[in-house]
Amino acid sequence: MVSRNKTGQIVLNIIFILLAVSAVAPFLLLAASSLSSEAALAKYGYGFWPREFSLNAYTYLFKSGMKIIRGYGITVLVTVIGTVCSVAMTTLFAYPLSRRELPFRYGFSFFVFFTMLFNGGLVPTYMMWTQTFHIKNSLLALIVPGLLLNAFYVIMMRSFFTANIPDALIEAARIDGAGEYKILWKIVIPLSKPMMATISLMVGLGYWNDWMNSLYYITDEKMFSIQAILNTIITNIQFLTSGQSAAASNVDVSKLPSVSIRMAIAVIGVLPVLCIYPFFQKYFIKGIVVGGVKG
Repeated sequence: MVSRNKTGQIVLNIIFILLAVSAVAPFLLLAASSLSSEAALAKYGYGFWPREFSLNAYTYLFKSGMKIIRGYGITVLVTVIGTVCSVAMTTLFAYPLSRRELPFRYGFSFFVFFTMLFNGGLVPTYMMWTQTFHIKNSLLALIVPGLLLNAFYVIMMRSFFTANIPDALIEAARIDGAGEYKILWKIVIPLSKPMMATISLMVGLGYWNDWMNSLYYITDEKMFSIQAILNTIITNIQFLTSGQSAAASNVDVSKLPSVSIRMAIAVIGVLPVLCIYPFFQKYFIKGIVVGGVKG
């Protein structure tokens, strides 16, 4: 019996090692390709070790260093502010929907669900944000449209509150004289840290990877996010490497890192996320212990 359990443990360890390698391998391939020369990538293809070490892709990217640094700063600022505001609004919206005594509860839930199925379209949305709210070329243009409040996250958090916050715990707090805001701050939020961390990570990733809002609502280059800047660089290289444009502009296409720069851009975009993720990982595996219910 012991030998069988040991064999099963070894098999599981091998499976998890293979899964870990399959998760890490793409990032190693990405980093190695970004550090390879364009000629080596064309001749040998992608590999887990740079055939001909080269920093041309990163040199090209950071040629306009201040633009990249400013883009990083704007993206970090927007991600932090947007994530905090989004999680706060999601929590404040989802908690009342989870309480059965809320008047018109099903009506509010319907409006939330309805926005998941239908929207006004791009043109009316653009006109509303730019002509009514006048958020063009501002930080609000990178925070509010499409990202500040997501109906899917509201429903997720409402379901979490309903399933994991006992009614008896809420009633006990009310008997002790706690109001709704105190119940939310002292009881509901501490018990909901894993869900809030999960939503924070997903919302943060949405803000970090967003470049559509910059495309639609930002025309001032000083307000571009890092993703918009990187997307512009890729577009410019694709334009320069096209036959007619290269001939017209007298550009030596062979010196442009058209392939390796895509890998470098991916590395620059994903590296901060990889650094932050370990701090949130514990909340994904942490169990929720609901206690303090008065008998």
